[in-house]
Amino acid sequence: MPYSRREILKLSGLTGLGLAAIPSLFSFSQDKSMRQRAIPSSGEPLPIVGLGTWLTFDVGNSSEALKVRQQVLSEMQQLGGKVIDSSPMYGSSEAVVGKLSAALESQNSLFYATKVWTSGRQAGIDQMNSSFRKMRRSTMDLMQIHNLVDWQTHVKTLRTWKEARKIRYWGLTHYVDSAHSTLEKIIRQEKPDFVQFNYSILSRHAEKSLLATCQQNQTAVIINQPYDSGSLFRKVKGQSLPEWSVDYDIKSWGQYFLKFILSHEAVTCAIPGTSKPHHVIDNMMAGYGALPDSSGREKMASYLKSL
Repeated sequence: MPYSRREILKLSGLTGLGLAAIPSLFSFSQDKSMRQRAIPSSGEPLPIVGLGTWLTFDVGNSSEALKVRQQVLSEMQQLGGKVIDSSPMYGSSEAVVGKLSAALESQNSLFYATKVWTSGRQAGIDQMNSSFRKMRRSTMDLMQIHNLVDWQTHVKTLRTWKEARKIRYWGLTHYVDSAHSTLEKIIRQEKPDFVQFNYSILSRHAEKSLLATCQQNQTAVIINQPYDSGSLFRKVKGQSLPEWSVDYDIKSWGQYFLKFILSHEAVTCAIPGTSKPHHVIDNMMAGYGALPDSSGREKMASYLKSL
């Protein structure tokens, strides 16, 4: 029987409690740990589902909102997620991540990613140092050039910072199909550790050549916009999952969309954003259990198009 995102916690009758109180969530998968993929440039394993913070963590000092986001982070971590992605573009999100992660016992086990989003060498350095302070990090796991803004300038700084071990990895980001060809050219030229871009079950432009380019150049891939800004959920509202979804341990539409993405071998991690604890649990569970093969992927896409 398929379950909606809202129903996952209701099944246990323990909505709002932490994972320790609902170990039955592990029954949603055949595996007991989240799948991981290696970062090509280092071989370091990374859990395949993380957390984006655009809009969802821009909550300032609201005590109630911070309490909920604290649980989101805790649930993510307890279910094996590590990557948390932010940006100075995202309002107070970096500061919120820094404040809330500092309260976690294992805060240093997270994989912190943010971005530089300005023009000019010194402006970039100043902005990145500000991000370090807001996120309360002495070393950043991943620093990315947001939407390719002045990328030629920032690449030089990021290479220097990586050599100095101020950052562990560097990368590039964008969120629209029209930027994919430019990303490919830069990947071939500069060999970044990571690239982040848009890709989903109904937005498959990256399959034309970008994903292959990442594989050929040993560049890790982070996927944003996995739900097409929520349009995928609107498309399936009131619709039932196909019976064969159980073959891939899919219990919700969110897992259906994510498992399609995660089944592509070039994808290192997807970062769906959410401000709701039950949604982050649902998202994390997409990293468990079976994934479709190539024929299964096409079956999933065809079924969705038929609705």
